[in-house]
Amino acid sequence: MVQYKQEFIEFMVRSQVLTFGSFITKSGRTTPYFINTGNYKTGRQIATLGGFYAVAIRERLGSEFNVLFGPAYKGIPIAVSAAAALFEKYGHDVSICYNRKEAKDHGEGGNIIGHKLSAGDRIVIVDDVITAGTSMRESAALIQSVPGVAIRALAVSVDRMEKGPSGQSALAEAAATYNIEAVTIVTINDIVLHLHNRPIDGVTLINDAMKTAIDEYRAKYGVA
Repeated sequence: MVQYKQEFIEFMVRSQVLTFGSFITKSGRTTPYFINTGNYKTGRQIATLGGFYAVAIRERLGSEFNVLFGPAYKGIPIAVSAAAALFEKYGHDVSICYNRKEAKDHGEGGNIIGHKLSAGDRIVIVDDVITAGTSMRESAALIQSVPGVAIRALAVSVDRMEKGPSGQSALAEAAATYNIEAVTIVTINDIVLHLHNRPIDGVTLINDAMKTAIDEYRAKYGVA
């Protein structure tokens, strides 16, 4: 596993974004691990997070895009920090935009803030994680309402690799539906590989018992 992926996993742990135990997801599943990106809450954390997105996006896509779109609400700070990191690390100056939850009927109006989408734009949608794919569908519909604009990729921090209704993961399903690239910083496989019986700051988060619980959960809900 490349170094930045290992560093990102440990960053999630230290930011209390990645935790282990017993949790109920929105879908009603009882999961032994939970990812709460709402716990990124300091300037240092957001700047660091943007740096990891920039590395993953650049590694997969090079410079073949010119706009980052951040779905409201969690995608907004990701888009801003990733754009800043792309410029700082690679000199790649991309535009950013994001949506409102409700269209504004006064002032500048509309429901996209920031860069005004136009023909020829190649968009990377950046979000925290993808579960049911609702945010992706809403974002795609908004972006594709502008003639000549192409969605280049969807980038998320973690691929949970769980089956959706189609039998594919939500990320794979989105990539196939919109014929786009899927970019992830890490997968659940990466997380288990790196943390199993490896203490972080003196604490072993995935011991043999926790790995068994994760394996059982993934046998039931996971994709290969």
